[in-house]
Amino acid sequence: MTDESMSLADIFRRLIRNQGPISLSQFMGESNARYYASRDPLGSGGDFVTAPEISQMFGELIGLWLADIWIKAGRRQPVHYVELGPGRGSLAKDALRSAKRYGLVPRVHLVEASTTLREIQRTAVPDAEFHDDLSTVPEDGPILLVANEFLDALPIRQLVRSAEGWRERMVGLDGDAFTFVAGTHSMEFAVPDDWRGATQGAMIETCPGAAAVMDEVCLRLVNQGGAALFIDYGHSDTRAGSTLQAVREHKKVDPFASPGEADITAHVDFGTLARIARSRGARWLGTVPQGQWLTALGIDMRAEALARIAPKYAADLQQAKQRLVADHQMGLLFKVMGLAAPDWSGGAGFEVD
Repeated sequence: MTDESMSLADIFRRLIRNQGPISLSQFMGESNARYYASRDPLGSGGDFVTAPEISQMFGELIGLWLADIWIKAGRRQPVHYVELGPGRGSLAKDALRSAKRYGLVPRVHLVEASTTLREIQRTAVPDAEFHDDLSTVPEDGPILLVANEFLDALPIRQLVRSAEGWRERMVGLDGDAFTFVAGTHSMEFAVPDDWRGATQGAMIETCPGAAAVMDEVCLRLVNQGGAALFIDYGHSDTRAGSTLQAVREHKKVDPFASPGEADITAHVDFGTLARIARSRGARWLGTVPQGQWLTALGIDMRAEALARIAPKYAADLQQAKQRLVADHQMGLLFKVMGLAAPDWSGGAGFEVD
């Protein structure tokens, strides 16, 4: 039997039996790579719904934010709109339409690995250029970068404080079932300084991929100019405990149940990413709850304006707005982190400027 005809679960089982436990990072990374390569996971017929699919207001307000900060910086040209993991292209379509009203018509660059999603994005944003990663995005002008629910799917490590010191949480087997086992190698080097003395049993998560993305984005902001928005569910500082989860058909499932068939994610540690950004010379504008940010940008007025245009959709608009801003829905758990080049002014909606 070839790897192409085997399920990813069976490939993992064979690998573990032959070579021993694998890292959670490898399990999550390969699972999500197969998952996103083979399907459109969004919408009612998929596995989950993101903010741009809930309402056009989300993308429109992002477009206004980008236009505002670009105008304040002097309308520099050429300017590049860059989106990481652009889903169906809904956010880009809405943001670019909104930004155009204020003279911002950037070159569009979508960083997307999935050929399935690229085809959908090409329909939504016909003029977009596609990239496998940030390395091929032009360097001849400022970037306006957006990453909505991108960082949460990057592979994480889970580190546990044992009697012998910090060890990585690995994935092994109990019969045919995947299970967590403790690694044998010291992971002291990967633990933040303020967690080195944690009590036995403490567990933290790190995301090397998110750190690498932040490093590259900040390097570009410093060298090219521009601004960036990272929007995701997570927390503002490093916290103990596991946030690993998986979603399939709009329901939470066991992350080990069907690798490659469910979206496996973890909460984003925005506190660590903010420290990385500042250490690389970028301006950290702030990290605020999504509901607070959208309200500051005028989502209430936008919902009312749309309701006047289409009164029969007024109730739907209010419901969509509440999903985006209410504390018990996306408003509190989801955070918005803003970054900018050192010589660019602050953006609307952030407490830190």
